[in-house]
Amino acid sequence: MIVTADGRRWLFGAHARWYLQDPADGRWHLAAPPADARVRASARVLRCTTLLVPQLVPRGPDFTHDRGSTQGFVGPDVPLEVVKGVRKLLKAHGRRSREHFPLTADPFAEQFAKDVPSTVAAVWGTVVWCAYSPAFDGNEMLLSMFGEFLGKPLPGDDWVRWLVPPSLTDLAGLYGERVRAGAEDPALFLLALMADAAEVLADDARFRPKAAALVAMLEPELRSPGLDHRTAEHGDVALREAWLARCPQHLRDAAVGETSPGDRFRHAVYDVVRALDFVAGRGVDPRAAAGALLAADLATAAPQVFDLLAAWLDPELRHIVYAVLNDEGHPLRGYWPRDGELPTTLRPPSRDRAAALLGAGYAMGLAWCALTGVTPPTRGFTGASAVVGCLIHERDDPR
Repeated sequence: MIVTADGRRWLFGAHARWYLQDPADGRWHLAAPPADARVRASARVLRCTTLLVPQLVPRGPDFTHDRGSTQGFVGPDVPLEVVKGVRKLLKAHGRRSREHFPLTADPFAEQFAKDVPSTVAAVWGTVVWCAYSPAFDGNEMLLSMFGEFLGKPLPGDDWVRWLVPPSLTDLAGLYGERVRAGAEDPALFLLALMADAAEVLADDARFRPKAAALVAMLEPELRSPGLDHRTAEHGDVALREAWLARCPQHLRDAAVGETSPGDRFRHAVYDVVRALDFVAGRGVDPRAAAGALLAADLATAAPQVFDLLAAWLDPELRHIVYAVLNDEGHPLRGYWPRDGELPTTLRPPSRDRAAALLGAGYAMGLAWCALTGVTPPTRGFTGASAVVGCLIHERDDPR
């Protein structure tokens, strides 16, 4: 346990992340630690005299989990070799017979043209599901190769495509539908295609953790065809549960959104605070800045859902978000974007930092939408959208 000069107590615990103690009741809350070098230097070790619940104690797998990168896909492009690998899969299997690979279920059926087979959905779904934060440059080659298959425009605009990932249940449904139709070979083929796509994507850190988790969940069926057939008869949710149950411990954090939307939101907020740690050198508390940006997102999209999110925030951050959201004169509203631009104080110092803030901010928005049942805005969230201006002239393929 660490105590800082202001009396706050911090614990390095489960998920190899930090926790802040609520002095009111002694409970620990997932919270990114102080970024200010002076605060960190003044911290001292304190012997823990309270009993820790088992869920707080870190285990071996916590220290081997690869968190990849929080960067979005605006600014740094997807590596060319990854693009080539996905294109190869799409070229080889994108025009398979609709008779053997029908596509009838949403969200895929509504996204693609009527003549598109489920093989395309398998590749597309893997790409978007595996992305930590599926905010893509409008010119990104990884997306443009799917253009001929789309039945409607992607959400967003020419600058940024703000995609909403399918659920693991949606991916399982592509396989489950074929099993229930008695088409076992096409079902297995779709799983192999997902695994192949995930292995290609794993060469990019922004895809790697979830890609590794997906491959690990699919491999048992690929090694022993028929393993999941009986489960598939009970529906796609049952398939999803079976897949998650065999996800290795060190990869489970990558799929936490499938098991606990609330915990996914907590971790996403943590990532935003970390992405803002550069503001500490400017005399700004990254936690306060993150709270202000979360409040800005809520204010423009769904202020009424704060009560549903409050329990998932640590008490300090909960107070910040509530105060900023409800007080028009609150000084932290100075960190809100104006005219679609971040205030100077919050502008990232580099392209990589900007991409990380955009990605973390968009992932946080998707997380609170998933937790509250709100439909994500098609033009992105206020905070993440404001970061785009920092990257427009920093892209790998500027117009």
